[in-house]
Amino acid sequence: MKTSSYNPSPLEVDFANALYILQKEIEKHLQDNQVIHVETNTRKDNPMVRFSLLDKDGDPHEIVVRIVQVPDKF
Repeated sequence: MKTSSYNPSPLEVDFANALYILQKEIEKHLQDNQVIHVETNTRKDNPMVRFSLLDKDGDPHEIVVRIVQVPDKF
């Protein structure tokens, strides 16, 4: 399927939503960190997913994932 829109693309939005849905699964793989909040912004050109984490010492951390689809090379 050729992508006609990249701002954001449907695949980028779907990928951001998948990360949001899978937050508990992702947490299982984060050694000594608990996911306490996940925020998505899928309206931006490159959707963003922000994970707020709490480590075993009670210190807060943030991880921000930007989703960028490379234009098709057809």
